[in-house]
Amino acid sequence: MPSTTVPYVPHYEPAPLTQENLKWADLAVIDLAKAGTPEGRAELALEVNKALRNHGFFYVINHGYTQAQNERMFDIADRAFAGVSAEEKQLYASNIKQTGSYQGYKLRNYWHIDNGVHDQLEHYNINRDTTKKPHPEAVRPFLPEVESFARFNHHLVLHPILRLIALSLELPEEELVNTHGYHEVGETYVRFMKYYPRSDEEEAKTNNVWLKGHTDFGSLTILWSQPVSALQIQTTNGEWQWIKHIDNALVVNAGDALEFLTGGYYKGTIHRVRQPPADQQSYTRLGVFYFAMPDDAVRLTPLTASPVLQRAGIQRRFEDNAAPTMEQWRRGRTSAYGASELKRSKEDGVEEEVINGVLVKHYN
Repeated sequence: MPSTTVPYVPHYEPAPLTQENLKWADLAVIDLAKAGTPEGRAELALEVNKALRNHGFFYVINHGYTQAQNERMFDIADRAFAGVSAEEKQLYASNIKQTGSYQGYKLRNYWHIDNGVHDQLEHYNINRDTTKKPHPEAVRPFLPEVESFARFNHHLVLHPILRLIALSLELPEEELVNTHGYHEVGETYVRFMKYYPRSDEEEAKTNNVWLKGHTDFGSLTILWSQPVSALQIQTTNGEWQWIKHIDNALVVNAGDALEFLTGGYYKGTIHRVRQPPADQQSYTRLGVFYFAMPDDAVRLTPLTASPVLQRAGIQRRFEDNAAPTMEQWRRGRTSAYGASELKRSKEDGVEEEVINGVLVKHYN
């Protein structure tokens, strides 16, 4: 019989919840336990439609992963940082600007934030096919669990949500699932990410912003909720609101690819990361994500067969014959982010760049 033991990993102790009274975003909570029947999925499809139209963000609960499994994955995530020396991290650093890929480490001080201040976050990215790249010694014992985690996110979280989105567009349930194949060529990946506290001087120079306002470039981002309050979303009236932690919940948001595929019906929501409230500022912020995107070969043209999109009116960001593939779009966004020269917009607090002929905005 196969062994049921798992390798030892030191426990990562997360920060306590903030006690500050923050302006929390009122996000919908999608209960995947209801997705087992056609009636339940029809009900959830309406909830997802409303959530994506109102905020572009929502929580997911009852996804099937236990709290204990959740905590172990955060323990494993921390090994990629606390268990690997700076010298070894350099060996597995991704050549982001040249390759347009995040696989491997994004090291600290890579991105320019503002006024000469660079980022204080690092992340380690593992393609859902964990054999595509070699990994640091401290990570290797946990690769079977990371791969199992990727499969869980893909088949038991991503695909059910994509089915709900397809239903919300009055399309066949598998319409979007078929463009997000687990074994197809693509860059969908698990990300472990860690933010480190900055100096008072750096906070002042960046107006406390750790990562400028942006949209994600994929279809859906799955963030495993963690207690350090730092993530904010921009509402339709321009207000920044905080994302509240819910134990063992997922925070899901739409990205560029979903916006392009739905002709602007579902838009990628602008979000940023800023300095946590005072009672959490001495803690690191450890994150676990699943960044999902269509297969590399998928051309990002609107799903014109959708009766919902036909009724709403399709807003194209580019002509269909000029639309980028997912590979072209993610390479362009990945290579440019935080490393290209941005131009000040006429809008206050906004900077711009053009990628694949599309204007991309960054918000302070």
